[in-house]
Amino acid sequence: MTSDTDLDLIFKNATGKKVVLNIEEPKSGLTKAEIDAAMQVIVDSNVFATSGGDIVEAVGGRLRTTTLDPIAA
Repeated sequence: MTSDTDLDLIFKNATGKKVVLNIEEPKSGLTKAEIDAAMQVIVDSNVFATSGGDIVEAVGGRLRTTTLDPIAA
């Protein structure tokens, strides 16, 4: 059994739709302040295009851990 942790950064675009940016294998020990600051840089930099327009708001972040159980063939 193995596990995999990703960081999901959740934003809203110009049409109000949710946009999730997934970061694989984030460094351990990230704080809410670090995540909030990084998300604000993304919003302010306007570097990502979405089908619903610019990313206009940082909503929140979450760590997502997936457990993988291989099944022998």
